[in-house]
Amino acid sequence: MLSQLSQETLEKAAADDGFIASIDRVYQKYQDYISRKNWFTYQYPDKTENKIAYFSLEYGLDTGLPVYSGGLGVLSGDTLKSASDLGIPMVAVGLLYRYGYFRQYLSSDGWQQEKYVENDWYHMPVQPVKDENGHPLKVIVDFLGTPVHIQIWKVSVGNVPLYLLDTNISENPSKFREITSVLYGGDKEMRIRQEIILGIGGVKALRAVGIEPSIYHMNEGHSWFLTLERIRSLMHDKGLTFNEASQFIWSTTVFTTHTPVPAGNEKFDPVLVKRYLENYISDLGISWEQFISIGKVFADDENEPFCMTVAALRNSAFANGVSKLHGKISREMWHHIWPELPIPEVPIKSITNGVHPRSWVSHDMDELYESYFGADYRNKPDTLTAWENIDKIPKAELWRIHNKRRERLVFFARKRLKKQLLRSGASQIEIQKADQILDPQILTIGFARRFSTYKRGNLIFSDIERLLKLIHNTDTPIQIILSGKAHPLDNPGKEIIKEIYHYTKDEQFHNRVIFLEDYDINVAKYLVQGVDVWLNNPRRPLEASGTSGMKAALNGVLNLSVLDGWWCEGYADETGFKIGNGEEYDSNEIQDHLEAEMLYNTIEKEIVPLFYKRDKNNLPSYWVSKMKATISMAGKDFSSHRMLIDYTEKFYIPAIKASIEFQKNDMELAKSVTNWVDKMKQSWDSIRITDVHIPEMDSTLYVGQKFPITISINLGEINPSDVSVEIISGKLDSLEQIDNYKPVLAELSHQNGNAVFSGEVTCLESGRFGITVRIIPKNEHLPHTFKPKLIQWW
Repeated sequence: MLSQLSQETLEKAAADDGFIASIDRVYQKYQDYISRKNWFTYQYPDKTENKIAYFSLEYGLDTGLPVYSGGLGVLSGDTLKSASDLGIPMVAVGLLYRYGYFRQYLSSDGWQQEKYVENDWYHMPVQPVKDENGHPLKVIVDFLGTPVHIQIWKVSVGNVPLYLLDTNISENPSKFREITSVLYGGDKEMRIRQEIILGIGGVKALRAVGIEPSIYHMNEGHSWFLTLERIRSLMHDKGLTFNEASQFIWSTTVFTTHTPVPAGNEKFDPVLVKRYLENYISDLGISWEQFISIGKVFADDENEPFCMTVAALRNSAFANGVSKLHGKISREMWHHIWPELPIPEVPIKSITNGVHPRSWVSHDMDELYESYFGADYRNKPDTLTAWENIDKIPKAELWRIHNKRRERLVFFARKRLKKQLLRSGASQIEIQKADQILDPQILTIGFARRFSTYKRGNLIFSDIERLLKLIHNTDTPIQIILSGKAHPLDNPGKEIIKEIYHYTKDEQFHNRVIFLEDYDINVAKYLVQGVDVWLNNPRRPLEASGTSGMKAALNGVLNLSVLDGWWCEGYADETGFKIGNGEEYDSNEIQDHLEAEMLYNTIEKEIVPLFYKRDKNNLPSYWVSKMKATISMAGKDFSSHRMLIDYTEKFYIPAIKASIEFQKNDMELAKSVTNWVDKMKQSWDSIRITDVHIPEMDSTLYVGQKFPITISINLGEINPSDVSVEIISGKLDSLEQIDNYKPVLAELSHQNGNAVFSGEVTCLESGRFGITVRIIPKNEHLPHTFKPKLIQWW
């Protein structure tokens, strides 16, 4: 902004005492924010120097720093903002894209066109990192025998530094300068180059700026190559073996997967991986076959590609999906990595995504919340109960602010539509007509996201006649604003945009349905802050989480969504509306037909009547009650502050403790634990369960009845203290599987050649009752011991 102002304007502002006083007040608020002690400092005062390195391929911080494409990047950006708010000692790494993601415009026929605009970093909020001589700080990564130089830039996200890596510098040949040109552009070879720069280059960059993180968090599998550089460094600097270094990495790595379909996970042809990493792998002292098996579910399958998600899951003790449903789907998707483990116990947890409230709540709403929520709303974002104060806000006041935001959205949409028409060469009459589109007083539905086919952006157009009746109802009309981009190579997604574009040009829809081009953070803010209903209709269960609905809910916008992703957790009768009851279908055609019917029914019978039902003061009292409920729900349960508190308590702190303990006394514990794991792997197959004694085996059991179980085990070379013997019991299903069990630990009672363990179980339900026994490794120094192939069942 400053670079686009004239020097005369700047000098005039500098001479304005009132303006300078305002600047001083803003700067003082910033200084207070930077120096404030926050949640992490109070909760974990002895861990404030233990850095958490967060790696992501994209970051959506603001429109003015276009190094993001969509939801994944915006989540990364919100994560850094909330880490700063909470005082979490995080440092982040990404890539500095010369062009970023594409700018979208539509042809006269509605076909998406892509335009790439070069970023001018010297007029953006990034700074080159300098070395001790004042020169740009650089690191080197080897590519096919050629050193690729990487310049390091820095973005300050509050108290969190974000380091962005740039290969577009003169030392590199053109083919390597292009690595950081475009986000999600190019072929597989370009992708592996980018991900090597991010992973290997990112670890080297942190070392170059003097940061040695205690733990690493990989946001998606794109950054998995960082584990190789960490292992190489530990072997070189600490003298560890590959297995010892790998064990340390496993115990100190967090991995978040975002993709609920196998095809969406990053995969590379092993030939391509070998081309770029063969020399690097040989330096680690392992065979190529040993390495490539890390990225395969079935190591012996020569046709299986190298999957970054599989590699990340194998190298991370702490892994999660991004909603409760997505965690369940992920456990089902990847359970073959742990073939002997029941799917519900596959070590992939759930931490539901969240969004940064101050980034997405409108200024008007933010001021309203601060007035009624108190100082904790702004100064202590970890005080999630502050959102319960929503009931203190008078309904009329909340509705007035929301109406104001709808009006602003309509004016914004008209202005943006004019620019679209002007660019496309529309007539002056048509451009002037843009001032009449949309009505700032009527029910407004918003739909904006990436245009993938599974998100079904055109579902609401399934029955044109029915939709037209809704739009043109004299007493209770509706209007729809849509926006979003399709991936440049996603022609089916582009076809959906084209279809919608043609509807917007149809005179029947002309003033009531519009499509805003070039969806970005700015457009998203106006939409989530100004519509009345946020529409989301993906094919369940393909929406891992979805965060746009959370942003809308924070502004009092009611969601109308399929029960998928986060909405499975956020939906209640008082917080919004649902499409269906969480059904899944074998036929897309049947699903689309049925869910379109449900969508129309919900709009006609629930949403429209409730919105237009007014009291004597012309206030939609019941609607505003729902607005309050959805604001409270989103603020308490779906903010990125809550998300990061979950990550900290469940993952970061246990991983930091492991990092500290493993490094003591010249990595002594890392070495001993690795030896223990190796011994378990070598001796595990010799374990034999020789007898399980169940005294009530053939008699009728009664609910509440307890009975003892004795297990005799030949452990071979393994010490009894190194295993957990667990009794699994519960109701049997039709496939003879035990449902909803909770393992009961059996204790060592004596040894008589074999180790004898005993425990007691309780029959909790009527019906068929099943019992089995399993053995797993036990080590207090590991986050968990669910290692592939280390489990024995009776």
